Amino acid sequence: MKDPFENSIIHPNVVWEGTYQVGYFCVVGQLFHGSENAETRIGDNAVIRSHSVIYAGNVIGKNFQTGHGVMIRELNQIGNNVSIGTHSIVEHHVVIGNGVRIHSNVFIPEYCVLEDECWIGPAVVLTNAMYPRSKSVKEKLAGAIIEKGAKIGAGAVLLPGVRIGRNALVGSGAVVTRDVEENGVVVGNPSRLINHITNISDYE
Repeated sequence: MKDPFENSIIHPNVVWEGTYQVGYFCVVGQLFHGSENAETRIGDNAVIRSHSVIYAGNVIGKNFQTGHGVMIRELNQIGNNVSIGTHSIVEHHVVIGNGVRIHSNVFIPEYCVLEDECWIGPAVVLTNAMYPRSKSVKEKLAGAIIEKGAKIGAGAVLLPGVRIGRNALVGSGAVVTRDVEENGVVVGNPSRLINHITNISDYE
């Protein structure tokens, strides 16, 4: 079996803080415009699976894992025990807390915040531009904020700047157009409050 490093590119700006595994055809520490001195720091026990690309300037905690074909842009802060699923994309200037699980085919744009232990189901799309063709769109980007322990069901869409409260649950396929309160359960398009986590006896 060939050494995967023969087929992968690990830039010299990458600092590994312990053991790591890198699959075939990965790029780690990819430079971007103005990034000549941007360090990429990755904690102990990282597993980066094939065809993943991690740009420069990321600070990533221990026990980090990617699926296959993950794209992580520059200048993000990613905590410990984070998993990002196959074909998911994390744009730049994103903050991801400890113990966050991001499933496959998820899109997380600039300026989103995912607090500790939140859970993002497959094919979830977060957005940050209310009027994408506006001349001032770059100045008005607002990422979603997902508070600690909140869970976003498969295929949900979150509009720019919405805040999902602590331990809230967003149902599969929901389109979230406004903030969701702490412990709230929302479903539908547009999403509406139907319950609270504290009322669901078998919820864990």
